Amino acid sequence: MGGKSDLDLLSDAGLNLSEITTPDGSPGYQISGDTHPYRHMLREAKGRWDKMKRVWVFSGVDPTESLARGLQNQPKGLSENQAEKPHYWGHRERLRERFMAGDNNGFPDYELLELLLFQCIPRIDVKPIAKALIERFGSLAGVLAATPERLAEIDNLNYAAVVHLAALHETTRRVAREDIAKGPILSSWDKLITYLKTSMGHAKTERFQVLYLNVNNELIADEILQQGTVNHTPVYPREVIKRALELEATALIMVHNHPSGDPTPSKADISMTRELAEAGEKLDVMVHDHIIMSKHGHSSFRDMGLL
Repeated sequence: MGGKSDLDLLSDAGLNLSEITTPDGSPGYQISGDTHPYRHMLREAKGRWDKMKRVWVFSGVDPTESLARGLQNQPKGLSENQAEKPHYWGHRERLRERFMAGDNNGFPDYELLELLLFQCIPRIDVKPIAKALIERFGSLAGVLAATPERLAEIDNLNYAAVVHLAALHETTRRVAREDIAKGPILSSWDKLITYLKTSMGHAKTERFQVLYLNVNNELIADEILQQGTVNHTPVYPREVIKRALELEATALIMVHNHPSGDPTPSKADISMTRELAEAGEKLDVMVHDHIIMSKHGHSSFRDMGLL
């Protein structure tokens, strides 16, 4: 009787191979399963890690034979006594102790990111990853607001970390929204600006959002009505007013963002806002304000005398 087949060897190692079609239409293969212990071997076999799908992807040649050969030659690994301790052992514990001792104000942003990444990336030094995130996205807020797809572009940032950071941003957004949903919005202006900055200040494409209010200026609904490109979002005033009537709203606040970072309203912004305000006035729907958000600040039409 012969020995185990190549596929049997992969299966015994917890690796599952399947055929796929690559984005360009050519044939390919993917390996799923418990791949982490074999990541170096998979990389040497010309595999590419897809963090979002959490599989290794191979283009062209079937990797089964080379992987099976690699498994047969795979070293069992060093014992704990033989293994050289990574240089960052101890750093994690010291950082945690500093944080829990109340030294929070002395933490640079990248160290806060390190604390978050410790929970998701257990086997490597995460300081370079944290610094790379700050450099790529400009700030801690920019990191948390980045889309999962953009986060996945960072080397060594695994899928668990991408999910963790995206969930943290959504949690922060919801907490900020709770603060403005407890009473009249006009008396919680600073909290409203905090919520809007968290929600859309760092977005890379324009979006148009409307906060619909009741007669007591309490929040009825908070909806994104349009999403556009990096510098344009089509807005139709009649759709905004129509939705206000459906919700029985008596007032609203319009919000949109400028991904460029400059919150100065354009001529088109001013024209559209005046058109919408006039339409609302005829139907007893007051436009309290139009706020433009950006990563560098915000502008208010009401404060600027444009409403």
